Amino acid sequence: MDAVKQTPATTEHSGGLTHLRQDGTAQMVDVSEKAVTTRVATATATVRSTPNVLALLGAGELPKGDALAVARVAGIMAAKKTPELIPLCHPLPISKVTVDFELGTDSVEIRATVKTRGVTGVEMEALTAASVAALSVYDMIKAVDKHAVLTDIRVLVKSGGKSGDWDISKESTVEGAGA
Repeated sequence: MDAVKQTPATTEHSGGLTHLRQDGTAQMVDVSEKAVTTRVATATATVRSTPNVLALLGAGELPKGDALAVARVAGIMAAKKTPELIPLCHPLPISKVTVDFELGTDSVEIRATVKTRGVTGVEMEALTAASVAALSVYDMIKAVDKHAVLTDIRVLVKSGGKSGDWDISKESTVEGAGA
């Protein structure tokens, strides 16, 4: 087996990518000099299924029980666990997490909003909350629809920090990415 070359850590980053050191290896970004601000991010995920399954979901009549209540708690818990799941995320003092659902005829949109007062944003926490809530919905409906699809996981809005506010609805579409 080939040995992995270990290189000494540097504090500089490579080519403007702050998660890479000069030698190209990963590093956690130093945020110690950043200003503490209120930061909020909202992310979404969608679970597509059949109209019959969505009716059961909305009525709380799935064989496994109230899927939306379970998914809400799963999303909140996931936001708090984000730095344990995503290697280079900083642990943050999360102030608030909300997970809401919008039922359609053939899909449920999950919207997670996370808030903190800190030195780095909460986009990853919002994405994790929305994703895990969607996975929980899938887990609760798979007995009646093994073909359900998770899709459209993305950040919708963020505010706070040096880069300021951002809203996907005010951005032009990037080729290859959804708007």
